[in-house]
Amino acid sequence: MPFSLPNNETFGTFYVGENQLLVDSLVNLLDEPQFTVFYIWSTQSAGRTHLLNAANHLGRLTSYIPLKQHYHLVPEILLGLDSYDVVCLDDIHAIAGNLAWEEAIFDLFNKLTELGQSKLIVTADRPPKQIPFLLPDLGSRLAWGQVYQLKELNDEDKLKALQLRAELRGFELPTEVGLFLLKRVNRDTRTLFTLLDKFETATLIQQRKLTIPFIKTILDL
Repeated sequence: MPFSLPNNETFGTFYVGENQLLVDSLVNLLDEPQFTVFYIWSTQSAGRTHLLNAANHLGRLTSYIPLKQHYHLVPEILLGLDSYDVVCLDDIHAIAGNLAWEEAIFDLFNKLTELGQSKLIVTADRPPKQIPFLLPDLGSRLAWGQVYQLKELNDEDKLKALQLRAELRGFELPTEVGLFLLKRVNRDTRTLFTLLDKFETATLIQQRKLTIPFIKTILDL
């Protein structure tokens, strides 16, 4: 696995919301013996990277490639990934228009198809046929398998997701504190979970429970 991943982003810490079918299908896919493509698209920070990380934590030989960082990488990083059980390509829309990267992914796809045993899990910000690839066949190939839209959590579910994450970390996020956060800060889940890390540290250092006045102090509100 060329890149390190968060230890806390597992299927157990993912709040499903309206995405039960997607999650069940992904978990089942990982137990199938044949080559399969699984494509997840959503708005930013809806949780698609969390699902890739979760797939990487199931003990198989896996590889995770964050394609938003492709400017700092070379397409040759994909060579040899056809020997992995699971290959995760995050944010594939980021390389659209870069012919070298598109060709490398297309070649990888063909190798995985020939061997017939790996799982290719791909994420993006739109369906595969809407991405402006220079290679039209790449979009078609990505649409061969299962394509799911990951639905963003509503505010009620975001609160429950935050409380679940806090509980798993050993501290309590009271409902009134969670509602205050949703009203006062950026409400995308990635930002909220990052704040939760900050709150956990603050509660440990100061040995205090989370309250609205304490939150205001931590966030300088």
